[in-house]
Amino acid sequence: MLKHLLGDRKFWPLFTTQFLGSFNDNLFKNALVVLALFRLSAHAGAVLVAISGGLFLLPYALVSSVAGQLADAHEKSRTIVWIKFWELGLMLLALAGFLTGSIPALLAVLLGLGLQAAFFSPLKYGILPDFFSHKALIEANGLVEAGTFAGIILGTLAGGVIFALPHGALLVPIAGICVSLAGITAAFAIPKAPSASPDLRISWNLWAGTRELLRLARAEKPVWFGCLAISWFWALGATVLAAFPTLARNVLHADAHVVTLLLGIFALGVGIGSIIAARAVRDSSLLRLTVPAGLGISLFTADLAWTSLRMGTAPGVRSLLSHWAGWHFCADLGLLAICGGMFSVPFYVLLQEKSPVTHRARMIGANNVVNAIATVAAGGLAALAYAFGMGAPTVLYITAGLNLLVTLWIFAKTAAF
Repeated sequence: MLKHLLGDRKFWPLFTTQFLGSFNDNLFKNALVVLALFRLSAHAGAVLVAISGGLFLLPYALVSSVAGQLADAHEKSRTIVWIKFWELGLMLLALAGFLTGSIPALLAVLLGLGLQAAFFSPLKYGILPDFFSHKALIEANGLVEAGTFAGIILGTLAGGVIFALPHGALLVPIAGICVSLAGITAAFAIPKAPSASPDLRISWNLWAGTRELLRLARAEKPVWFGCLAISWFWALGATVLAAFPTLARNVLHADAHVVTLLLGIFALGVGIGSIIAARAVRDSSLLRLTVPAGLGISLFTADLAWTSLRMGTAPGVRSLLSHWAGWHFCADLGLLAICGGMFSVPFYVLLQEKSPVTHRARMIGANNVVNAIATVAAGGLAALAYAFGMGAPTVLYITAGLNLLVTLWIFAKTAAF
């Protein structure tokens, strides 16, 4: 069935559009991370990396009410095309930012990419139930998540590798422009999906719209439960991702290639976990993987922190992989990520299936608001921890403990769904 979906006329254009968008976001973000870590001071670089994740997600908290309304009110495929043109414009601005070496300009582009992604998310998750029913919907979500993280892997690798080349500051945005053009082409092939609420009047009052959006989501208990669980996943992921560059530079004394390898392993693991969830979850047991996956996240996060403190220095990829501790570290990271993919996919399906059809995109918008608040808060707390001298291993230990508490809460709740 998974292979069949990849050839499905309703699925592959959306899959390709999402994959290329994820690739482009991470091409840019990792090039910015490398620029920050290895051209700024250790302190400034660590703080900037922690802030950048929250900056990308901040627009989700600000505009998701409008994004959800637009996705419910308008035909989705053509709206996706316009959003991909928006991405192309941002890549043109990134060209100017990299050529001038302006960190504020590049952070502005990052904020713009987050804004663009906030409008794309309700369309992406809202259109899947228009095309697929329960079992196919589970598998479609699993493949979309896997494609997203495949884009993260390749975009992350490309961002680090291309930026390190001669004239990398020019090559990164040129690559981004080419990928944007390919994404626009794929978006034009997405079949039309009718408006769920064609008579909906768009409210441009962001504050009032967001409050109403959250009120609607809270009224649907399974939807709200899904929002909270997914939000924890993204907050945890943001904390772990922000720890990688800091671990690599300040604990392992590693170079940019090690940072890229760690990010790639994490993204690959989430993609694998998403596919496992898509194949293992069945109609009567949608959430059966979430508690074991949550326990695995805590176990491997704690062991990752423990291993990092006993590894010694690993200045390059070869030295990292030249001893057992390095392989142990990478295995912890991969298994942590696989558990993350297994954890997240069932909650996305729960959110899509339990949302009223006429409000589905808005419920996804509500999820994005809660995701953004949780992730920005996590990024802010991580930035404060690093600013006050707390090490990345300590942050990971705390994260593992908090995740264990969240997993116990999910265990208590899953019987109702």
